[in-house]
Amino acid sequence: MKAFRLKILLSAMRVLLIWPLLCFLFSCSKPVDLLVKNAVIITVDSSMTQVSTMVIHQGKIIALGDSSLCKHYQPKEIIDANGLYIYPGFQDAHCHFSGYSFDLEKLNLEGSTSIEDIITRCKEFQKETKCTWLQGRQWDEHHFHSKQTPDKTLLDKAFPNLPVFLLRVDGHAALCNQKALDLAGITTSTSISGGRIGITNNQLNGMVYDKAMQQVSSFIPDENEQYAIPYFQKTEKLFFEHGITSFTDCMVENSWMHALEKAYAEKRLQIRGSYVLTSTKENVQQYLSKKVKNNTYQICGFKVFADGSLGSYGAYMLEPYTDKPERSGYMSISTDSLRLLAQQIISTHYQLFVHAIGDRANKEVLDIMAQVLPASNNKRWRVEHAQVVAPEDVSKFRSSNIIPSVQPTHATSDMHWVENRLGPARSKYAYAYKTLLKQLDWMPLGTDFPVEKINPLHTFYAAVARKNEDEEPDNGFQPENALTREEALRGITYWPAKAVFNEHLTGSLVVGKEADFVLLPVNLLSDDLKMIRESTVLATYLHGKKVFEKH
Repeated sequence: MKAFRLKILLSAMRVLLIWPLLCFLFSCSKPVDLLVKNAVIITVDSSMTQVSTMVIHQGKIIALGDSSLCKHYQPKEIIDANGLYIYPGFQDAHCHFSGYSFDLEKLNLEGSTSIEDIITRCKEFQKETKCTWLQGRQWDEHHFHSKQTPDKTLLDKAFPNLPVFLLRVDGHAALCNQKALDLAGITTSTSISGGRIGITNNQLNGMVYDKAMQQVSSFIPDENEQYAIPYFQKTEKLFFEHGITSFTDCMVENSWMHALEKAYAEKRLQIRGSYVLTSTKENVQQYLSKKVKNNTYQICGFKVFADGSLGSYGAYMLEPYTDKPERSGYMSISTDSLRLLAQQIISTHYQLFVHAIGDRANKEVLDIMAQVLPASNNKRWRVEHAQVVAPEDVSKFRSSNIIPSVQPTHATSDMHWVENRLGPARSKYAYAYKTLLKQLDWMPLGTDFPVEKINPLHTFYAAVARKNEDEEPDNGFQPENALTREEALRGITYWPAKAVFNEHLTGSLVVGKEADFVLLPVNLLSDDLKMIRESTVLATYLHGKKVFEKH
């Protein structure tokens, strides 16, 4: 009996000793870095799930759910969102991060209303900078009172001895003075394949297009790389302010890539970048057999221009332009050269990115890609812009698994003049984003910044409403090609990540992915579209850390 009582006593003592440990184990909260609560978190997963709570540790999402999650974690920091909306960090599938950064040294001519206005700005810029080459960017004759392409007459009078090179907004044309043309050796008899020299009444008018621009710009001294990193940081800050945590930079020169690698190595740049190199001899030699990829940045492919732009009449068309029947554009690269590059890239891990605007350029590019790509492939080669695609060529995107990469604000910027340029029949299959989306059932959206504004909410608005900032036209431009809100949201988050093989890392808020997210005061899936367009980002988080907050 005594032995039995002793056994009971020992068992009770064990329970008493173990009980605090059991209580501790079951009540203990796991330490984590960040807990977000009381939010409307739109995850952009396959079901567009919405939750209220997100748990983050070491930059990754480790849990998603309702408020009951809060009792299981002990966070170092808590974000009480108070009903605000949270989305995956926005992504720009086609922009020019590095090019814009290097251009910050140049004269910004955005909003110029005439050649006289440009001359005034140039004089002020030269007085301030004492530059030896006067370089400007972003002018657009569609914003001029006259709507006419400028010529060099006034530039020659104002700057007879200083070379001037002023890049049009689309990057496919430039206005030069006679001094710059003389340095480049350009005369009325100059002929450049893949480009055009502007001539009026048998005299140079100062305009150079596409490949002809390179003959002038090659005489401009190279940008000083030592000043590049502060400009990268300034551009990064701009992107964070608009909620952009990842982007694809669709044209990176060799020296720019060197500067970018230095910036990342020194941890002076943190935004996630996918960089597309120009297909120059230098880039091909240095990077074609080299893999550059980590969680912060990667080199994902090579880019080539098949043609020019609609705005500069360089887009290569199957039929002549309606408002300039003497022109039908041109290929900026020969089909043989494009095919050779495609054959080089197919055996590597890199993607091929081809700029194609006109219907004939798109036809040539799609046919060459189809010849080189295997019948079934996951190479994710891309046609950038795909602005005018003949109806008979649209299905080639699907049959060869080629990605159409588009920029919705191009449609609403060009809509006032595109029918004059293409005619009513042909303009119906321009900017046909819904038609293109149906080919693969997914499509990355970008801005082409700085050609268009960087704001991804403008991209969303243009894709869904098919209207410009003045809410024109009333029913939207070709509304049959509008995207749904869900499609547009995926287009600025998940699909750009997928387009560069980063869908495992970013693009949606799911367990295991990077905690890149943005806080907004609006519901993109239901709120008034105008209110969405005018909304601003409240905070941006990258890898679970705040990189921007609106004050």
